[in-house]
Amino acid sequence: MRQSLTAIAICSTLAAALPAQAADYVTEPTHTSAIFEISHFGAGVNRARFDKEEGTIKYDPVAKTGHVELRIDAASISTGVPPFDGHLKGEQMFNVAKYPTIKFVSTKFHFDGDKVSTVDGQLTIKDKTHPVTLKATQFACYQSPMVKREVCGGNFEGIIDRTLWGMDYGLNMVAGKDVKLIATVEAIKQ
Repeated sequence: MRQSLTAIAICSTLAAALPAQAADYVTEPTHTSAIFEISHFGAGVNRARFDKEEGTIKYDPVAKTGHVELRIDAASISTGVPPFDGHLKGEQMFNVAKYPTIKFVSTKFHFDGDKVSTVDGQLTIKDKTHPVTLKATQFACYQSPMVKREVCGGNFEGIIDRTLWGMDYGLNMVAGKDVKLIATVEAIKQ
């Protein structure tokens, strides 16, 4: 019996140390977020996050391929200041009543060695779709002691020109056109 338990423990340890294999993943909501930052009068930075996201990921580190689809509830935007949230949800900005979903769909994963380095994709806001490249500032896969499954995730950043999506309010007066996107994603192997 003791030898069987030892063998199981050794196999479990080896399995946890192996690199991620080709698999499907579903984003884990408590460790996934989408944030943006934009200059405010050149004096400070306004930040906002979206509190509701969901997505799926296909990831194969051996073939060095991947695919991600992330859907964001535009009405879940939060700055911590309710009147500002209302402005961002309104017609001059995200117009969440007409365009309730923001979507990112990857077109290609790039790797540096064994790790994802950048993800190219298409970002859709207000029914307008444009290419975006997000750089991985960190990326790892690990065996989660909480969910008892493999989890892969990372932090991804990129700069977009908000005018491409028809978001011109306050341009060159209140805020610039460049917006920094930060996506933190962790996804659980299915």
